[in-house]
Amino acid sequence: PQLEAPDGTWVQDTSEIIDFVEAAHPERPVVPDPARSPRQCLAAYLIELLADEWVLVPAFWQRWYYSEDGREPSHRAFNEQQWGAVVAAGMPGSMRRAAGADLFETMFGISTARSDPKGTYAGLVHLGVDEKTEHAWQASQHRLLQRLEAHFGVHDYVLGGQPSLADFALLGPLYAHLYRDAVPGFALRIWFPLVAEWVERTNGEGALNARWYGQKLYSLDPDSGALVGRPATSDGGEWLPGDAIPDTLRPVLAIFFEEMWPVLRDAAAVLTDFIASGQHDRDASLPFKSFYSPAQFRELQSKGGALSHEFEIGGVRENRMVSAYQVWMLCRLSDAMDFSSVRTELDAFLAGIPGGPEILELPQRLEGCRLRKQFEQLY
Repeated sequence: PQLEAPDGTWVQDTSEIIDFVEAAHPERPVVPDPARSPRQCLAAYLIELLADEWVLVPAFWQRWYYSEDGREPSHRAFNEQQWGAVVAAGMPGSMRRAAGADLFETMFGISTARSDPKGTYAGLVHLGVDEKTEHAWQASQHRLLQRLEAHFGVHDYVLGGQPSLADFALLGPLYAHLYRDAVPGFALRIWFPLVAEWVERTNGEGALNARWYGQKLYSLDPDSGALVGRPATSDGGEWLPGDAIPDTLRPVLAIFFEEMWPVLRDAAAVLTDFIASGQHDRDASLPFKSFYSPAQFRELQSKGGALSHEFEIGGVRENRMVSAYQVWMLCRLSDAMDFSSVRTELDAFLAGIPGGPEILELPQRLEGCRLRKQFEQLY
């Protein structure tokens, strides 16, 4: 996604767009203040990373798994119509669907996706999704949804009664790839109805039974008979006071540290070694895609390349590319928070989460791979 500001400035990618809008409109932030609410701020950034770069993987896989030849149930016809509405806008319905079907074959090679992956399927392979790991990825997604279902049974948003960066990040994969797609959307509604309700509430679409931020509920004042409004969302329509982290959110954060953090930690080390090795011209850009490897970096990011590494998901080991974009997101988090000044507050918060305290050493871990982003390029 891209944003053009009134002065002609262009901003690319949701993280930078949110940062840009936050600076322009500080009166209603979506990121908690890192000095006054360091625990909530850290939680928001960690869930943004989890949603943008980890949950996206099984979400993308489900879209295309249920579009492959011979799948039952299948939402391939639905996807053909959806994509055809973009590539053949204004054409009759049958032509739109035919255009979508042609796109799937020419760009994605959908008929030979397993034997000769390209496009989206190649992107999944680059991120470690194949027949050996795909069910472990799906189990990871179900585990997260179970924990979010428990959380949204108590709180309307991630940090309480007001949406935050964490909600908007989760909305990306959970709305577009689960709620909107036919097969996973059906599963979401029947197995995780509170997550589905949260999608409607956060997206502000089709929210027939979902409270949303800013909505009021009214009751009669017993003395005057006047209508008295109150926030419709939980927790008084605010983030929890005192920089509190909901007890139901801790199991969600544990998934980040159990599954994603070891991968990020290792990827940062591999990227550091690559930068120091002399294989890279420091003035040249680094791989900038988070989903698939661009052609100029494909050899480096393929299995056995200098920018690939082994990882584990659900007890299964596989290879995946090192994503410099994910390391940039870690740099962004490190820059946003002064860990040394809020160490006491974060120590107690992270102590009960296995692996959690390691995030406090993030500035030191990134010393050899500090990255800057210039539009879509990373340096």
